[in-house]
Amino acid sequence: MSQLDLAVVLAAGEGQRMKSALPKVLHSIAGRSLLEHVMVAVSDLAPREIRVVVGAHKDLVTEVIREKFPEVESVFQEVRGGTGHALRLALEGRELSGDVLVCAGDTPLLTAQSLNELLSHHRESRANATVLTAEVPEPYGYGRVIRQADGSLLRIVEESDATEEERKTLEINSGVYLFSGAKLKNALTELRKDNSQNEEYLTDLIEIIRNRDGGVGTYLIDDFTEILGVNDKSQLAECAAIMRDRINHALMLSGVVIVDPLTTWIDLSVEVDIDVRIEPGTSIAGQSIIESGSIIGPRTTLIDVKVGKNASVIESYCLKSEIGDGAKIGPYSHLREGSLIASSARVGSFVELKNASIGMGSKVPHLSYVGDAIIGVESNIGAGAIFVNYDGVEKHQTNVGDHVRIGSDSMLIAPITIGDGAYTGAGSVITEDVPAGALGIGRAKHVNILGWVAKKRKGSKSAKAAEKREG
Repeated sequence: MSQLDLAVVLAAGEGQRMKSALPKVLHSIAGRSLLEHVMVAVSDLAPREIRVVVGAHKDLVTEVIREKFPEVESVFQEVRGGTGHALRLALEGRELSGDVLVCAGDTPLLTAQSLNELLSHHRESRANATVLTAEVPEPYGYGRVIRQADGSLLRIVEESDATEEERKTLEINSGVYLFSGAKLKNALTELRKDNSQNEEYLTDLIEIIRNRDGGVGTYLIDDFTEILGVNDKSQLAECAAIMRDRINHALMLSGVVIVDPLTTWIDLSVEVDIDVRIEPGTSIAGQSIIESGSIIGPRTTLIDVKVGKNASVIESYCLKSEIGDGAKIGPYSHLREGSLIASSARVGSFVELKNASIGMGSKVPHLSYVGDAIIGVESNIGAGAIFVNYDGVEKHQTNVGDHVRIGSDSMLIAPITIGDGAYTGAGSVITEDVPAGALGIGRAKHVNILGWVAKKRKGSKSAKAAEKREG
């Protein structure tokens, strides 16, 4: 089969119904922008060239194209004259020797498989133009596919130009077309603007080619959700939910346990191994990798996090961190960027880590902040310990050795080193290095001032309670 000559992706629309400063095609689902989803599907056909027509917010859209798809050319539609006009611009200066694919940049659910099936059908039927169509239960807003009495394609009519009878048609235009390049070039010269929008409609090319050359057909897609477009944030959420279900279904078939797929959101870029268990209310995003036997959730967010085998991350928020085999995180832990948790380590309730390395078998069980620190193996950080890493101007590092015991409510004022096997007394403020095997204590001597409440809080409930006890 000869290679597809050209693919054109239309992404010039204003997207006013999104009501957002962000261009419509750059809104994202499952870790990719709408445009990226389309580009990935189109790229699977390996066309000789891909061109994207940009218009509104062209600088932002072009920047994403340049970053993600550097080999793709952007074409600027300065004056929005309709989809037909956009296609005309995309073809300028291009000799067409084969077929041309045209699709919209706001249909993120379209799959490479369907595009390949469309291309095969187009070539097998030797068509001059083929339209990808779908039957939808609620066709409002879509162009309708109008057929002749013998079932052949007559034309496509936009919603705003359709008659009452035509609007009852459930078969709609997906916005995806395959054209013979030579027939397309000729047909573009006959496009007119005699419609309600005063624009050149891409859909009119079908009737033009049918009348001039014939050989116009359709390919009905099995799953109509693939052609759903995004015009507002409600439709964005609808498409995101469909993509979520696709991803979760594929993962469950591959051996992942997802307890509640409706509340589990996983990006396409995430890797999840067999026998991972994902509890309800979990979101896994970015370049996260979850290895076999681990438990994630409930109510957990992982962004660019690697989790080793047989670990658990429960009711926690983790960003750009690495969690070793058999480690236990949570509940209510916050792992900020640069956190490295070694195998069998433990980070517990209401603990925050930032740029911290926790050694194998070490524990930070509860109510602690550990920032800019390296902790050795099998050390224990007591409840309420604070690693004071910021002096108001710069961040400083704390080094804690192996088999160290940091007493509860200790404050370690960085830069500081706690040697192997050392202890700190509970409630201490440690401002100097503690040598290996030493006990560091930094607190004032305890003093009881008898009768202070009776003198200073005379008549209070505390004073009355004390007086009753003394009596």
